[in-house]
Amino acid sequence: MDRNFARRVVQVLGFSLMLGIAGCGLRFGSNNSGPAELDPDIAREQTGGAGTTIQEALANRRNEERIVQVNRYIWTASLQVLNFLPIQEVDPYTGVIITGFGTPPGGGNAYRATVLIQDPALDARSLNVALQTRRGPASAATVRAVEDAILTRARQLRIADGGR
Repeated sequence: MDRNFARRVVQVLGFSLMLGIAGCGLRFGSNNSGPAELDPDIAREQTGGAGTTIQEALANRRNEERIVQVNRYIWTASLQVLNFLPIQEVDPYTGVIITGFGTPPGGGNAYRATVLIQDPALDARSLNVALQTRRGPASAATVRAVEDAILTRARQLRIADGGR
């Protein structure tokens, strides 16, 4: 299951990268003096003649994309519990936290983590954690302990915030 989760995260990141690269392949007008500007006729062709520019079409598509609502307590708790790991990437809009290798205080093994928070509820089903050591995936017991620590800290944050 840890490999499936990591594979899903890699696929999402790869897809995002492909979209970013695809956006770089826009055709520009033939005016070579000064900055290139988008040719409006080409833009209408590429958007199906809808009369909008490519930028407007991409902006509309971005607005239509599903943005995951992330539980703020789980998000904050994840960052606090895993604060010994160097952050490589965070995306609060999709609920993904990716860290580099780090050694926990008093521990001997180095770990890296990928966290996915996929629901606004303060619930165990909202949190997916994948841990890896330098030798491969971490044990299920270690992953469960980290998830429990994150959820416990999230509940503490909610209580301190005046929630019940």
